[in-house]
Amino acid sequence: MLSNDILLKIEGISKSFPGVRALDNVSFDVEKGEVHAIVGENGAGKSTLMNILSGVYIPDAGRLLFDGDEVRFRDPRHAQETGIAMIHQELSLAHHLSVMENVYIGRLKKNKLGFIDHRGMFLRCKIELECLGISDIEPDALIKDLSVSQMQMVEIAKALSLNAKLIIMDEPTSSLTNKETEMLFAIIRSLKNKGVSVLYISHRMEEIFEISDKTTVLRDGTYIKTLYTKDTTPKELVSLMVGREFNRTFQRKNKEIKPDEIPILEVKSLSFGKKVKDVSFKVYPGEIVALTGLVGSGRSELVQTIFGLNNKDKGTILLNCERVEINSPTRAIELGLGMVPEGRKTQGLFLRMKVRENITMANLPRLCKMLFISNTKEHDAAHSYTSSLRIKTSSTEQQVQYLSGGNQQKTIIARWLLNNPRILILDEPTHGVDVGAKSEIYEIINKLAEEGVAIILISSELPEVLTLADRILVMHNGSISGELSREEANQEIIMQYATNQINKEMVK
Repeated sequence: MLSNDILLKIEGISKSFPGVRALDNVSFDVEKGEVHAIVGENGAGKSTLMNILSGVYIPDAGRLLFDGDEVRFRDPRHAQETGIAMIHQELSLAHHLSVMENVYIGRLKKNKLGFIDHRGMFLRCKIELECLGISDIEPDALIKDLSVSQMQMVEIAKALSLNAKLIIMDEPTSSLTNKETEMLFAIIRSLKNKGVSVLYISHRMEEIFEISDKTTVLRDGTYIKTLYTKDTTPKELVSLMVGREFNRTFQRKNKEIKPDEIPILEVKSLSFGKKVKDVSFKVYPGEIVALTGLVGSGRSELVQTIFGLNNKDKGTILLNCERVEINSPTRAIELGLGMVPEGRKTQGLFLRMKVRENITMANLPRLCKMLFISNTKEHDAAHSYTSSLRIKTSSTEQQVQYLSGGNQQKTIIARWLLNNPRILILDEPTHGVDVGAKSEIYEIINKLAEEGVAIILISSELPEVLTLADRILVMHNGSISGELSREEANQEIIMQYATNQINKEMVK
């Protein structure tokens, strides 16, 4: 018999994949009307557990009790019907359908004649959006026309429309602005007051301490401890996550540009549609230049245009003072550029392919013997980088989809390191990565810079920008609104430039 206060009881849940034991005898409770944070390093088992709770995976052992009854979900729809909704980190919306069709997908409203009731669905969806305080999204708008942050809000509206008793949120603020994050927290508090429970996964400690009542720590697929959040500290949580005292703070020396030094990359008056407007900047060998700004400011579109993914409307790109035309990623790679994209699962990885294949695929010509790929060279290269980057995998023959987020990210980085790039573009390189893997990635970036590789870093995390960057270019509405040295920069000034509200007196 469950206590009246307990909504979900997890008892002895275990789950294995080929070569990986993702969960091992995990047990804890979630109370009604509670915001319960789940933390752990990448590979701790957080996502696997959430996928079990939402009906994506079936556990190998253990049981779930939900609202007093034992449940064993056949699929996600069964979980939704029972009262559990999940908002995934990688948004799962149908881009060519409307907002309202996505919100009610699989349960479209019908009239008495059995036809889809578009008007009724429109009005109902409008109410759902208004409950979230959203006034700038129309129910009949196509998902493909929305910003990433608006898509995130549609995912939340979809979960709320299910009248769920438990909502699982996996890194829900990863694509939200500060204002949208505040709005989300207000929604979570409202849900809590209505008795709805929230399982909240985040690597951002400030969020955990602002919104959660309890925090459960997982490590290497095992349950470590559940604490009242107000009674713990970020340092204690991180130590529990990594299994040791964790006091590592990353610092790097500033790159000094000599007066006669030649830039390895120079961009002049580059434009692409309405996303990139007349952008000019330089990057020197061994320098880390950060591109920052709000979501939608044009950062990703700018680097995609440099890398040949977008066809520029105008502008010039020079490498070592020589003009080049980069009309495809293949040409960019030939010229010594590499790019780690923002969406590792949607843009960077071939999930059903092996770790070895994902590492070597951009460098196969160099791994050939005569006309054929040399298995020995390919295996040696993959083993070398999994070892040097400390990629946790049972084997380089393991499918990359079974790696944790941090190890997937390091796999993409390994791909480009194998190419010996002169310029490496990193778009949100630590997105969804735990504190331990983040520190390792920082060390990789710093080592590359010390070896003379020019780094263009896109990051929405201002502490990360201030930690790594030698210079900071702030974008607003497709243009560079400000350039700051590390000494000049702080979070307040960056945000002033990002919102185009800079007070010139502040930077004199």
